[in-house]
Amino acid sequence: MIVPTLRTDRLLLRDWRDEDRSPFAALNADPRVMEHFPAVLSREESDAFIDAIRSGWVRGFGLWAVEESASRRFIGYVGFSVPTWEASFTPCVEIGWRLRADSWGAGLATEAARATLAWAVSNIEPPRGEIVSFTTVGNVRSRRVMDKIGLLHDETADFDHPRLPDWEHKRHVLYRRQLKEIPLDPH
Repeated sequence: MIVPTLRTDRLLLRDWRDEDRSPFAALNADPRVMEHFPAVLSREESDAFIDAIRSGWVRGFGLWAVEESASRRFIGYVGFSVPTWEASFTPCVEIGWRLRADSWGAGLATEAARATLAWAVSNIEPPRGEIVSFTTVGNVRSRRVMDKIGLLHDETADFDHPRLPDWEHKRHVLYRRQLKEIPLDPH
C-alpha cells in the first residue's frame, strides 16, 4: 500500500521513514506525552509500534507520520486505526494522534486531524458510517481536539478500557460522529 501524502498550511502528513524511529522513541519515552497511558514505551516497544503502523496500512488507511513543513521536524502521528478489542461501539474506525509536548497548544493536532478526516470522506467506509475517538476522562487536550474536529461526546458510551489495568485512567470517554456529518472546514 502506498501511503498518501497530505499537506496542510503547516504540516506534512507522510509515510514513516527509518529516521523517524529515534524521535518517535523520544516522544514515547516522554512522561508528559504518555501521561494518559499506563507507561512510557521502551525503544523496542516504540520501534515495534512503527512496524505495526506500517503494516496496518494494508487496510487502505492508517497512521501518518507528522512533520512540520517549515522545519522538516518529525512531531508525531495522526490518523486512523481499528481497535482489536470489543466494546459497545466496535467494530469501528478510530481517529487518534500523538504529538511531541513542545508542539502542543499550537493547533497542530487539530490541523492534522482535519486533513485526515477530509481525506477519509472519500477513502474510508467505516462500520456504521462513523468515526470514533476516545481517551481518558482527564485528557483535556485530546478532548478539546475531538470537539474542534466536530466529534460529539457520547456519554452513554463512556467505558472502562478493556485492555488497561485497574488504574486511575481506566475510564474513557467516547466521541463519535457520522463521517459525512463531520464539519471539514479547515479553520
